[in-house]
Amino acid sequence: MLAAIGMFVFSTDTALFDELARRRDWRHARTERFGARPASQYLGPGEDLVTLSGTLVPEIAGSYSSITRLSEMADQGEAWPLADGRGNVLGNFVIERLEERHSSLIDTGQARVVGFTIELSRVD
Repeated sequence: MLAAIGMFVFSTDTALFDELARRRDWRHARTERFGARPASQYLGPGEDLVTLSGTLVPEIAGSYSSITRLSEMADQGEAWPLADGRGNVLGNFVIERLEERHSSLIDTGQARVVGFTIELSRVD
């Protein structure tokens, strides 16, 4: 298991991602001052964004239905707990974007390779 969001587990049977990117922000308000640098006040945590990118090759690993399942989870609009493969819970995240790239099409139009990118945003 690489990770899990809600009850969806990223594994060889579902979808494997080969890159996880995380961007976290912290908010600071600044007030201009004459003859000095702006004053700064810490306001708290900002955005916490996770991007998962990978490739499905159903003949080897992964399943076409995984993308459908993730899309259905996004349609629900709920926040899902995200945990890494070591069991660390990163927080509750909503699925904000799911991008698919179909390639190596066969004569029926079905893709033999599906690249995907999932963008998640943390909510409290």
